[in-house]
Amino acid sequence: MQQICWHPIARRMAQLGRNRIPAQLVIQTTNHCNATCPQCGMRRTARLQRFTLSDETITRILDGCAARGVQAVSFTGGEPLMLLDRLVEWIRHAGRVGIPYIRTGTNGFLFCGADRPGFKARIEHLVQRLADTPLRNFWISLDSFEPDIHERMRGLPGVVAGIQKALPIFHAHGIYPSANLGLNRQVGGDDTASLRPDDYSRRTDYLNAFYHAYVSALDRFYDSVRKLGFTTVNTCYPMSISAREQETGLSAVYAATTTEDIVRYTADEKAALYKALLDTIPRHRHQLRIFSPLSAVYMLHRAYDGGHGAVQAAGCRGGVDFFFVDAKDGDTYPCGYRGNENLGKFWELDLEARRADRDCHRCDWECFRDPSELCAPLFQAFHAPIRLVRTMSADRVYARLWAGDMRYYLACDLFNGRKPMDTRRLDRFKQRPAYQILSLR
Repeated sequence: MQQICWHPIARRMAQLGRNRIPAQLVIQTTNHCNATCPQCGMRRTARLQRFTLSDETITRILDGCAARGVQAVSFTGGEPLMLLDRLVEWIRHAGRVGIPYIRTGTNGFLFCGADRPGFKARIEHLVQRLADTPLRNFWISLDSFEPDIHERMRGLPGVVAGIQKALPIFHAHGIYPSANLGLNRQVGGDDTASLRPDDYSRRTDYLNAFYHAYVSALDRFYDSVRKLGFTTVNTCYPMSISAREQETGLSAVYAATTTEDIVRYTADEKAALYKALLDTIPRHRHQLRIFSPLSAVYMLHRAYDGGHGAVQAAGCRGGVDFFFVDAKDGDTYPCGYRGNENLGKFWELDLEARRADRDCHRCDWECFRDPSELCAPLFQAFHAPIRLVRTMSADRVYARLWAGDMRYYLACDLFNGRKPMDTRRLDRFKQRPAYQILSLR
């Protein structure tokens, strides 16, 4: 007899009532990669031992996900599409066992050579294979609005032209990829890469120039990906670990969390960077589905800006509802940063016994932090309604941003990558060019 499943929203609400977020697992299938990204410790020139999880291990992990009610699985790397045949089977198995939100992505290496014979047929074959699976979201990485800079960073010549040529093929097969920007000092080309504090007499002058350079870079990035044909964008916050953070116990198991200067920012630079995001995203929300929730970006800005007058950010649910599986041995960790907390095999993990015993604010990894922040008011509505009223009253900007995020996520069909963007629903989010979030405080 066919199993009757709850409606996804009903299931999510039931889990929130139990003070849980629908669980999510990031599976690092491999740490092999064929790109040269300077911001990643898994680049092909990096000296590290390479690993790939076996089919048996991934099958056991996915079966364990199904038994524990996990709702979202992301297959990451390294470069996942280097294992395309196996990846397709893993996605199909995840769908068979009832996992509704399945994601993966690529550095885009398969989109190189767009001017060569057979490119269209090759991409048609790739897209058809992905379209025949229950894959929900597919991302393609982009590091800069300037194609030549992105291609030099990745070591993938011609990849941007290939992406532009491939996107209509994806769309024709009902897949709407997301442009995945990892914030870095090259995102604005020389305008951001050449910024130096020593060129300014005062730190405040440098930070003002920094802010405006990143606003311009982000504006141009969003415009450029839209012109390429993307309808969805995600932004990965800087994934670096400082010496001070290492002293707090962070020991990254995920090699994409790097110490390279290209993604390392000081606290006041991060405050300016997140403010630039806050002031840029609203100008593009009516033309693109931008995944980054303004309420979460706002909380990051306030954290690095001293948090004056702001409500406290929610603790990350990594290790409670969200988990990371390493490619080395298939072991589970709270996230890619907390590599000193090995939780063992996921299929042996008791999720119900895992409760938040402290707030974790030790990294900015958006995969776990953004949903934690978005769900925090919902937890309070179920378990501490008076606290919710106090939270929303304490910072009206945060309250308005969070309510707006809820409306926006619904207008974006919860970022379903198998549905086209509904421009009519997004039109209501069009903002004035001079709109600035923090000026409303």
